[in-house]
Amino acid sequence: MSSHNNNERPAPDGVLVDIADYVLNYRVDSSLAYETARNCLIDTLGCGLEALEYPACTKLLGPIVPGTVVPNGARVPGTPYQLDPVQAAFNIGTMIRWLDFNDCWLAAEWGHPSDNLGGILAVADWLARNAVATGRTPPTMRDVLTAMIKAHEIQGCIALENAFNKVGIDHVVLVKVASTAVVAGLLGLTREEIINALSLAFVDGQALRTYRHAPNAGSRKSWAAGDATSRAVRLALIAQTGEMGYPSVLTAPTWGFYDASFRGKPFSFQRPYGSYVMENVLFKISYPAEFHAQTAVEAAMSLYRTLADSGRSAADIAAVRIRTHEACIRIIDKSGPLHNPADRDHTIQYMVAVPLLFGRLTASDYEDAVAADPRIDALRAKITCVEDPAFTRDYHDPEKRSIANAMTIELTDGTVLPEVLVEYPIGHKRRRADGIPLLEAKFRTNLARRFVEKRQRAILDVSLDQGRLEAMAVNDYVDLYAN
Repeated sequence: MSSHNNNERPAPDGVLVDIADYVLNYRVDSSLAYETARNCLIDTLGCGLEALEYPACTKLLGPIVPGTVVPNGARVPGTPYQLDPVQAAFNIGTMIRWLDFNDCWLAAEWGHPSDNLGGILAVADWLARNAVATGRTPPTMRDVLTAMIKAHEIQGCIALENAFNKVGIDHVVLVKVASTAVVAGLLGLTREEIINALSLAFVDGQALRTYRHAPNAGSRKSWAAGDATSRAVRLALIAQTGEMGYPSVLTAPTWGFYDASFRGKPFSFQRPYGSYVMENVLFKISYPAEFHAQTAVEAAMSLYRTLADSGRSAADIAAVRIRTHEACIRIIDKSGPLHNPADRDHTIQYMVAVPLLFGRLTASDYEDAVAADPRIDALRAKITCVEDPAFTRDYHDPEKRSIANAMTIELTDGTVLPEVLVEYPIGHKRRRADGIPLLEAKFRTNLARRFVEKRQRAILDVSLDQGRLEAMAVNDYVDLYAN
């Protein structure tokens, strides 16, 4: 019997080739992209410093074998750890993602492109320390910013048209792919080696989204990106040894990613790789809330003030109606018991109830001590969401990219307060002028959580100066965050 399997080795899939060529050949010349990347860097590191206040996060950090210190290893900001780049990437990635307060990208797929900083910073710092130890020139923070821009672009451009969530795969698959690509570039891999590394990232079994949704929402969503970016470092290092890749990993019939994991549908692309994603990324500035709820929380804060000004409070609320977009309903519209902080920060009713009751929403408001207040669940039961098709269209419109929510409150005496509509959150590109001063204030607050005033000033002097930051050696900058 003759075989029906063609064993001729195919050319690499075009998706892999395009990513590798972008990493190796594209020159970023957008000053806006670099300025936004600097703001992204400080905001992301600040989020990691805040997360160090939470034992649920810190219990996962450090070396795999307690007491291990790697000579010339990568430092983990805000901690005493100096680790191999794979474990350092997990540590940094877990810190920066823990509180769901870093940047965001919303399209057919959602995600947080700054999650890639875990692998980028770990590898760049490791390379820098080894360069200094051997008398070579270390990479600079401009190299880190360039890698961030390219990682954002890879993750974000694939996300524009391809909904991994609709096949049950978590968005951290794109963190793994993007981190693998740019880390391989930092390591100096050849074009063929980068393609091999990318194929290994797609060959991996991918994380399921079940830990982000009822009834299984849980804390893995806070370390999933750390896991993905550290896996990327591992795969890039494997490819660096000359280990083979799998050229038709996406397109191979039956066994390829498209058939096995994406319901037979090939990826589609809206635009070529450039610097669009970094220039348009969304910052979480005001509230540590899942991004589809950011404008709802802002509306709730406005209505809290309206109630207070009229001598009323949340106790006078009979019903709350939220006009929203389809993605919000699919991800965070939830009823029933909420079991942990990760469950609560992915429930729009909870994220709206807290500010209506207390006039605030902080990371600690998701903890058990606050959630035990019976008024929160009582108010949650009065909040309903309805999709507005126009909001959904504007959410997907590349010229708008709005994340609109509109809130109406009916009081127990029958009064209906005027609807409050917020189309763009404070971290949106359309509100950059308002947002950046608040982003810098957030960074200052997070530095003060961990460092004495003299160290805070030293970090700020460099971090807020584009030229000084870009010229600084990676190891010298990371050392500013040493604890």
